[in-house]
Amino acid sequence: MTQAYPPPLQRNLITLFALSGSFMTQLDTTIANVALPHMQAATSASREQITWVLTSYIVMVATFTPLSGWLAGRFGRKKLFLASIVGFTGASALCGLAANLDQLIAFRLLQGIMGSALLPMSQAILLDINPPERHGSAMAVWGIGAIMGPIVGPVAGGWLTQNMSWRWIFFINLPIGVIAFAGLLLTMAETRDDKPVRLDLLGFVLLGTSVAAMQLVLDRGQLLDWFQSTEIWIEATAFYLFLVHTFTARRPFVNPGLFRDPNYVIGNVMGFFLGGLMYGVMALTAPMLADLMGYPIQFVGMVTAPRGIGTMLTMLFMGPIVNRVDNRISILVGLALCGVSMIMLSNASLEMDSDLVIASGFVQGLGSGIMFVPITTAVFATLAPQYRNEGAAMNSLIRNLGGTIWISVLQTLTIRNEAVVHARLVETVRPDNPMMGDFDFGALQAVARMDIEIGRQALMVSYVDAYWLLFVACLVVMPLVLFLRRR
Repeated sequence: MTQAYPPPLQRNLITLFALSGSFMTQLDTTIANVALPHMQAATSASREQITWVLTSYIVMVATFTPLSGWLAGRFGRKKLFLASIVGFTGASALCGLAANLDQLIAFRLLQGIMGSALLPMSQAILLDINPPERHGSAMAVWGIGAIMGPIVGPVAGGWLTQNMSWRWIFFINLPIGVIAFAGLLLTMAETRDDKPVRLDLLGFVLLGTSVAAMQLVLDRGQLLDWFQSTEIWIEATAFYLFLVHTFTARRPFVNPGLFRDPNYVIGNVMGFFLGGLMYGVMALTAPMLADLMGYPIQFVGMVTAPRGIGTMLTMLFMGPIVNRVDNRISILVGLALCGVSMIMLSNASLEMDSDLVIASGFVQGLGSGIMFVPITTAVFATLAPQYRNEGAAMNSLIRNLGGTIWISVLQTLTIRNEAVVHARLVETVRPDNPMMGDFDFGALQAVARMDIEIGRQALMVSYVDAYWLLFVACLVVMPLVLFLRRR
């Protein structure tokens, strides 16, 4: 029996309102970054404490995203999506009204839980309301909402914080949430499984625990000397227990059948690296411009905006042609452009101007946009329809974890490399070095200025090395493209 699809007008309205809901959640992954100093001052928090405003949200989204597949099958996708919009919008209002750090973190946790279903369910909705020949175009439109949120976040956060208040980075979600809720309530039909499966509560608890433990390993490993610490070993064991349960339980929370599809596995591996290229570079570039170059917050957002422009241009272009061009060729071209952008950024120095960041960001945006649609299409190209809810949830989880893990790894390597380079540069600062000229080692102010400059040089070198690592990652992923199958 042929599946009935909504008429074009209704389909376009559902797409618009569904993407509005998912856009909010992706916007909130980065919009708070630039406002952290203002929130820190308002809540009297330390530098370490205020980062929980970011990590608490990301961890909750990653933890509860896989549950969205079961909830959609049990209660219906429309009910789940509408409830998530209401919960996320309400939690955003509470974040804006928070009186202290404890309240802000608690409401961010709630925000992450309530918004975890919006991105994967919007993807599943677009796949269901479009016939297979339109899936490429649908994923291109969905990708704009998924990628543009984190890219627009720093620009919007900088402007709102500087011109209004940090609280408005949360209040901005209220009108979007109201419009998305009303629109979907009127246009979207209900969809749910005829025979929903039972919830594997133990599997969900183990998955959530392993995601949270993984974040703790990444956050605290640097301080505890990694696996020399008993705490790190205990936290790492959580993931092992989850794997054992998944492959031994009769009806596990994460169905291993998902990973019998080669396209799904390879596409998710690529999505993991794509998350690093998108979020990792942003996490490196923004502090580099602010700390080393002295750019104001709003200007940092403007300099990084061309990355979003490049992404939007290519994703709009890829939609109509994704079903006409071999996805493998598109992915290789996108990886090559991302690699070129990393080579461009490896020329960064303390004497550079903003043109290098703008040009490299635009090139990377082009590459990310070219890759995103083919990778997303490849993930679902051969996946059985009964796995679509769960597959979309796991795909979002893996992509989010990719961004989080890459950010933590890159920052850890940057900190360590900075210390190593600083120590090597300091070794050359001695009276018998003819390059020092007539430098007065007895002048404390001159020595202090020299140490500051050495620190800046060491940090810049560590950033450059991180960009080279991302370039190597592009080369490593390229051979996987050959194993993808067309639909």
